Amino acid sequence: MPLIPEEPQIHEKAQGPRATPASGRTAPTPRPVPGPRPAAPPRPGRPGPVRPAPPAQRASRDTTAAATPGPAGPAAPATAATAPATPQIQLIPATPDGALDAAEEAVDLLLDSGRTPGDVLVITTGDAHPWAAHELSFGDTAYWAQHDAGDDVFYADAAVADRAASRAVVVVALNGGPEAAAVTALAVAHSRAGALLIVCGDPQRISSVLGAGV
Repeated sequence: MPLIPEEPQIHEKAQGPRATPASGRTAPTPRPVPGPRPAAPPRPGRPGPVRPAPPAQRASRDTTAAATPGPAGPAAPATAATAPATPQIQLIPATPDGALDAAEEAVDLLLDSGRTPGDVLVITTGDAHPWAAHELSFGDTAYWAQHDAGDDVFYADAAVADRAASRAVVVVALNGGPEAAAVTALAVAHSRAGALLIVCGDPQRISSVLGAGV
């Protein structure tokens, strides 16, 4: 019987790209592209200093400065509490007419740098500061009550500055007055300043007074 030739085998055609992933493999899911991030809300800024016009009393720039006194602890040794510290001396050249303005600018810088108003005592040698003149119009008792409260910048004339208590910073404005007033003001200021003594006035006059009285 004649042999029948084998039918040619039909090979599968090469398939094109698979539309679906092979069995057992999972196609990666495209990750969403994050959109633009919303801008962060602006941080609240520090309110600018509010400086009342003279002769109104200077308002405290730190409303939290007046802390509630805590329970009284053991008293510090007398030697540590009463030991006088040598203050750093800073001279600011100014004319007698501009010494008070220079002192006010120095006070502003002190408050901006973190000093509390109760840290600062200002002594004048000529005309009284408008705030001091205004407070004295209500009487000596009311004026010194402001000093005893110790919660604001205190302004005193050289003639009565020796009644003022020590403060961390003392600013002297040589805004006129006799030489004796300058000598008294610097001597009192040097003894009352705990950390810093700022003197606003004529450099030559300051040098002569510092050499004679301090």
